[in-house]
Amino acid sequence: MPTLVTGQGIVHYETYGRGRPVLLLHGWLGSWALWRDTIEILGREFKTYALDFFGFGESVDRQQNFTVNNYVESVKQFMDRLGIVKAPLIGHSMGGTVSLAVSVRYPEKVVKTTVIGSPIQGNSLNLLLKLSGFKGIARIIWTTPTLLKLFMRAYGYYIAKDGRRVGKMLVEDVSKISSDSFFQSIGTLRQTDLRDQIGVLQMPVLGIYGKKDRIVDPKQHLVLKQYLPSSRIAWFEGSGHFPMMDEPDRFHDTVRDFLYNG
Repeated sequence: MPTLVTGQGIVHYETYGRGRPVLLLHGWLGSWALWRDTIEILGREFKTYALDFFGFGESVDRQQNFTVNNYVESVKQFMDRLGIVKAPLIGHSMGGTVSLAVSVRYPEKVVKTTVIGSPIQGNSLNLLLKLSGFKGIARIIWTTPTLLKLFMRAYGYYIAKDGRRVGKMLVEDVSKISSDSFFQSIGTLRQTDLRDQIGVLQMPVLGIYGKKDRIVDPKQHLVLKQYLPSSRIAWFEGSGHFPMMDEPDRFHDTVRDFLYNG
């Protein structure tokens, strides 16, 4: 299990393939496991790195700082510690928001950016996720872990075509996080608004959004295009919040094409 010790804590990551580096960033409640298929497919032509944000998966934050801002800094530290001078970033949901923020703050580190079902405005999250950002509500959720796991299994069917697989993944990932990482991360994501920042980006940006997304308002693709007119949008009619699972062949073809030609 590869790990990297930073000033903030221990970062767990998985890597596969060889060639030019590509970083994969997971979303809220997730882990590197979201990218199991992607790291293998892209790893045929690239050196892929899928890391766990602090408080998720196997990554440990000594400072207990589970904020979007801290995740931005952790990506920069991760790249510096591994000697990755510059690389494309591919982020799902919260991971895409982090990718855009890294691109704004450290443009010299980013070749191009792909965001997948990612909020440009935190208020585009569905009501349940917004409420989860309040500490009191997060604490209540955490007092009934059995019900939480049952809910996650059922929720998988609501947000993805392969509800069984997504539900199982959510249960496994949620079992590894704390109430603090749960509410801090979503709380700061809810407060994030990148509209006035992304207009400065010079590198290619691809937004992948699913028409059936029930987690993030899919109209965020219009916001991305409005505030970053140079961005490219891939609209997935048959996908929800997880196009890499709902339409895997088209998803991986789209990402691969962007890495080469974007």
